[in-house]
Amino acid sequence: MQRRSEEIKRTIFSTEHDDFRSTIRAFVDKEVVPNFSAWERAGVAPRELYTRLGELGILGIYVPEEYGGSGQSSYKFSAVLTEETMSRAVGLGALRVHMDIVLPYFLQLCNDEQKARWLPGIGSGDLMTAIAMTEPATGSDLAGVTTTAARDGEEFVINGAKTFITGAVNADLFLVVVRTSPAGDDRRTGLSLMVVERDRVGFSIGQNLEKLGLKAQDTAELSFTDVRVPAANLLGEEGEAFRYLGSNLPQERLSIAVGSIAAASGAVRMTTDYVRDRKVFGRNLSSFQNTKFVLAECSTEIEAGQALVDRALDAHDADELTAVDAAKVKLFTSELQGRIVDRCLQLFGGYGYILEYPIARMYADARVTRIYGGTTEVMKTIISKSLGL
Repeated sequence: MQRRSEEIKRTIFSTEHDDFRSTIRAFVDKEVVPNFSAWERAGVAPRELYTRLGELGILGIYVPEEYGGSGQSSYKFSAVLTEETMSRAVGLGALRVHMDIVLPYFLQLCNDEQKARWLPGIGSGDLMTAIAMTEPATGSDLAGVTTTAARDGEEFVINGAKTFITGAVNADLFLVVVRTSPAGDDRRTGLSLMVVERDRVGFSIGQNLEKLGLKAQDTAELSFTDVRVPAANLLGEEGEAFRYLGSNLPQERLSIAVGSIAAASGAVRMTTDYVRDRKVFGRNLSSFQNTKFVLAECSTEIEAGQALVDRALDAHDADELTAVDAAKVKLFTSELQGRIVDRCLQLFGGYGYILEYPIARMYADARVTRIYGGTTEVMKTIISKSLGL
């Protein structure tokens, strides 16, 4: 996004990141913004969107070169992608889940055979992914997973259900958290990661769930009834899923934080443009002291949040972002997003409540950032533990 003169200059991006931003911005302006309302009405982004992103090399940016990708390691490319969409009040369906949450597990845990089988398609858009952790009765309690995978020779037989699965409608591969052995005194033991292909017998994908916001991001329930999956689809070591999942949570939470700040910044920009043109009592809305003060406060809070995010992005690229720091940045930015979008909507008045105006969509979309990726309360629990409380 182009920096306004009143914004503090950011120094974390290289020329390569800037070139990537230009590519993303052109793509979003040409192929996403004009079509986004139709995607929201459909409740899902079109499957061909991901093929197009694959053709541009965006999906494969982190995939090693030997499997058709670019082999990049800097997470800041994903941050650029998120910023250029969220700041415009649009999205790319479940792309963030595919690239920021699921792909790292494939890159870190696949053996050579699995890499050759899956990575080329993941990078091209031919194989879209989703991750299935949450269950109807577990919520944030990952250790409470009850979906089972029982060993039967060279196969596992999966039974259970998952819910709130982002990207399920378009996904070809599902990374499913299953219980492969009973929980002992430590409920975190006995969990494994299993890759389930969409067309497995006994595996069904429910209808696209209607949500308050993020309407172009498909979300569905999954059902497993005696689903047979080859043992070769086990990702990583059996029984180590809880440890694997914990290792990627900082990136997931950083991804949410990046989006929160970008969305809040976009809300302030569109509100600033609106109040300059909107007349109330014969005067431009921007001339009222309350308007000026509200937007001044919002701008200042965004700068503080952006500094926190940028520090976290640097730390993550240096492999130094801790779970506690990721919890702090998610807590601060997701709460900030909710406050700022609410204030901006107020300045739109009644028009802010009309879905024709993007600020209304942004208001609905903002609410879930305090829930997914770990609720605000979970973030506070993690942080308080680090304080010895």
